[in-house]
Amino acid sequence: MENVNREEVIALLNEIMKYELAGVVRYTHSALMVVGPYRESLITYFNEQSSESLEHAQSAGELLVSLGGHPSQDISIIDESNEHSIQALLEESLQHERKAVSLYKDLLSEVEGKSIYLEEYAKEMIKNEEIHSLKVEKMLRDYE
Repeated sequence: MENVNREEVIALLNEIMKYELAGVVRYTHSALMVVGPYRESLITYFNEQSSESLEHAQSAGELLVSLGGHPSQDISIIDESNEHSIQALLEESLQHERKAVSLYKDLLSEVEGKSIYLEEYAKEMIKNEEIHSLKVEKMLRDYE
């Protein structure tokens, strides 16, 4: 990993960690706010997303500490529309997932060809976030 700009990678991982921690809050809030006939299945979905966001934050934090960094205790700013319809909650979720993809792509562009481990980590996370985006897009089809 001698070709890797550790300072830049640590900064990117800190941004990812803060964003994933914001996801914990976002998805927990969504699970609490959802109402209607699909409430139970959506509570399960949002709580699973919250747990996964925490796991993603922890893995980014472990990696940045391994690289000699110090994990931030901040979370990213959470934009909220204050709309709590199922459609609005899912649209906010989709925006969140798409932003996560872009953060992991930033990491990938920084480490590509420099570290197989970091490159594969970034690709795996991009894959996971893209899968989440596709799931949310499918859930939103009823609202088009």
